[in-house]
Amino acid sequence: MRRTTVYVYGLAALDDRGRLADRTIMRTLGWSAGLRLDIREAVGLLVVHARPDGEFQVTGQGHLRLPALIRHRCGLEPGDRVLLAADPRQRQLVLYPPAVLDDLTAQKHHSIGLAGESV
Repeated sequence: MRRTTVYVYGLAALDDRGRLADRTIMRTLGWSAGLRLDIREAVGLLVVHARPDGEFQVTGQGHLRLPALIRHRCGLEPGDRVLLAADPRQRQLVLYPPAVLDDLTAQKHHSIGLAGESV
């Protein structure tokens, strides 16, 4: 299977304050400390855009901090690892929480006949 888009991927663990740190992702998007962000939940995913009127911002250390309400809505706990998918052309970041990754993996496994099998 060939790639059809140019996303940059990262995997980061959520700390106890809701912060995610991945310098490659932040650099790819051109995001730095103080940048205002809009963070929205959509079908279990978190979609992040830079917006001058954004309610949230990149921390002084250059981390993305997810607000508690959003973390709870997506079932995120400290220590959870989140897949980060950055689209540099759109300057957009999509976060895939573990529950979404579990669902996607189960669907793929089911489609190739691995559902319910021990691997």
